[in-house]
Amino acid sequence: MIDMYGMAFRANEEITNGRRDAMGKLLGRSIDVDRLKYSTSVLRDILDKHGPVVQAYPYWHPLVLDDADHKSPETLPSDRCGYHGLDHTVYLRGGLITCPYDGGEAILKSVAELSARDASKGIAYITAEKINAQLYHPNTQPVLITCEWQRPLNRDGTIPTALAVPLLLEREMPAWRGAQVAETWKTMAPYILGRPSGSRSSLFVNEETGQALKTLWNNLINTGMFGPIKVGSW
Repeated sequence: MIDMYGMAFRANEEITNGRRDAMGKLLGRSIDVDRLKYSTSVLRDILDKHGPVVQAYPYWHPLVLDDADHKSPETLPSDRCGYHGLDHTVYLRGGLITCPYDGGEAILKSVAELSARDASKGIAYITAEKINAQLYHPNTQPVLITCEWQRPLNRDGTIPTALAVPLLLEREMPAWRGAQVAETWKTMAPYILGRPSGSRSSLFVNEETGQALKTLWNNLINTGMFGPIKVGSW
């Protein structure tokens, strides 16, 4: 598959590289030798269940929905969308692993508050639990945050069109009143598809869903609701 810059999007290669990098980051810093085998097993199980490793989420994804400022899309969990205490974090399609030095209390409290606010309105639940294994450093407390979808996903774990389209619409509609220009699909694709991505697919959405999102976006900006379409640098 060719991406928007003329390069092939190699999903399997991205999955392999992401897993390798995550293993290196979380197991490569001073893990006690007698704990390394167990930590490796625990991490592999988490990656198998909640992976693959990703670089950024679609800005309509439940993990980054709790964002009061709709002027700029959030694609990574942070203070700006309700997460406090993240440190040394690896992002997964179905959640994230973070390794703070504070015992994990701040991030556990944050996720509990996020769950109570339920920004996705029942589409997905965000939960967090401590990981009983050494990851990143013996003095950190690893925490696993997961996104538990309440609607069926595709068999390959990607998000179906029936979920992706309404989530994008709900995320984008509040922004139209203050919008001044409309961004093209080429600009918005990494925000809408997540990263890594090609021109119409990513590790979050397959090509069918990606094409539906692209068609939807082009239809929206062509109405003029966001203002004139931005072409080049203004």
